[in-house]
Amino acid sequence: MDGASLHKRLDLFLSNIQSEISRSQVQRLIEQDRVFVNGEPVRAKYKVKVGDVVQLRVPKPIPLDLSAEPIPLNIVFEDECMVVVDKPPGMVVHPAPGHSTGTLVHALLHYCTDLSGIGGVERPGIVHRLDKDTSGLVLVAKSEMAHRSLARQFKEREIKKVYLALVRGNVLQDKGVIDMALGRHKIHRKKMAVRQEGGRPATTAFEVIARYPHFSYLRLSPKTGRTHQIRVHVAEMGHPILSDSTYGGKLDAKYMKMPRQALHAHQLEIRHPVSGETKIFVAPLPEDMDFYLKSHQSPGKTH
Repeated sequence: MDGASLHKRLDLFLSNIQSEISRSQVQRLIEQDRVFVNGEPVRAKYKVKVGDVVQLRVPKPIPLDLSAEPIPLNIVFEDECMVVVDKPPGMVVHPAPGHSTGTLVHALLHYCTDLSGIGGVERPGIVHRLDKDTSGLVLVAKSEMAHRSLARQFKEREIKKVYLALVRGNVLQDKGVIDMALGRHKIHRKKMAVRQEGGRPATTAFEVIARYPHFSYLRLSPKTGRTHQIRVHVAEMGHPILSDSTYGGKLDAKYMKMPRQALHAHQLEIRHPVSGETKIFVAPLPEDMDFYLKSHQSPGKTH
């Protein structure tokens, strides 16, 4: 145990020394009395000390009660340890209340039979998520080793991400950095908000690709991976993503409306879990965003 680990909360200590299980999953295991210090179950707030023997007993994955569905997938890349999918807008990544069929997980169960089980449930190795109405690249691990490697790369902020977005209004700055801590909204718990106190650090770099009469076309590079980070950051800047009703992106009736929030996960740069080689994956602009751009006047400025 190094000096930096001393006197940390048990849940934080365990989430920091490994990348397979998230802090929230660690907390659930603690609540289930599956974490022991010196042979005794303890609470999450316990402060780790020199000489402590910490045991984490992770149960075997529980089989998913899901049926594989033959849903077409746009596979960008695949090898023995991972799959990269260009997710269409409108597809939920994994089952949730109100979305018991038609998810990316259902499609992957049909497409692959050798996917990893992580976090206590046998499920396709979803390494990260995209919102239902955000299109673009999703990484899927096909082995435990690949999942651990990719999850660690996300945790350590080694993976480089590029998004494309259409946002309301004229973004005057050609490029810049949005640095605002984020946390749960104090009233609307399904939303995120800028939180100076109690928020987690969040940084997004942006660059204007083109300006149109009533909207701007941006390239965005989130340096952190907070929930709804890009959507909240650009809204706080005064330029919410088009048709993002959650964060204020509705258009005036005189403008043609995007069918969904105009956000696309365009590029991922990772280190391959086995070879260590740098891999760059790209998903082109989807049809709906491309059509929206082509349906409006020529841009005022491009880069």
